[in-house]
Amino acid sequence: MKPRINLAETELPDGSPLVLQEHDGRRYLLVHGQQICGPSTKSAEEELARLACAPFRPARQPAIWFCGAGLGHMIQAVQGELLQKRAKFYVAEPLDQLLSWHENFLPDSPIGKDARITVESDPGPTGLTPHAGTLHAILIHLDASPMGPRNRPWTDEKRWLSAAYEALQPGGLLAIASSRPSANLYRNLQRAGFDVAEYSVPASANAKKPRLHPIWLARKGQPAS
Repeated sequence: MKPRINLAETELPDGSPLVLQEHDGRRYLLVHGQQICGPSTKSAEEELARLACAPFRPARQPAIWFCGAGLGHMIQAVQGELLQKRAKFYVAEPLDQLLSWHENFLPDSPIGKDARITVESDPGPTGLTPHAGTLHAILIHLDASPMGPRNRPWTDEKRWLSAAYEALQPGGLLAIASSRPSANLYRNLQRAGFDVAEYSVPASANAKKPRLHPIWLARKGQPAS
């Protein structure tokens, strides 16, 4: 049996331990021993990227904002979907230690290697405000992204949803994935002004009976003519 190796460890703002672990060549992020990012989220992150980017493949300068860096799976997937040289990818990651792990332990990470990527530190409403009306898509995986106030997902915050709506261009998408259903998210997105569609995707592409993970695509409506 191949051992699990702790590559690095730090603390989250609430004091919880965040561990970067390797097992059989795969990397994981764990909090209190529970995987929050890794093989269990990769398929949903990649499918989220595919769905969110599909409408913007013809765009000359697509602008995509990521809530958190995770292990880079979603960023890599977006890179593969949007090849435009003038694309702009903004990664809002508040944890400096996680960014250093990308450099030191994640050789496939695009952070620091793709000139289209700009790293920002604020995943909250004030981090979205400077992008008002400019973004084609905002991507967030609720397990792998930084937490908001009261250690809850940013999507639970009305101010964050409002800021996301304002940051998007008309027709832009707020794309959300999770490993579990969220009872109020669909309704909260609608209340924030979005047109919402919900999908289910396999947690693993190779499993015979994979668990299904939810994805929400929330579109900012076109202005009235």
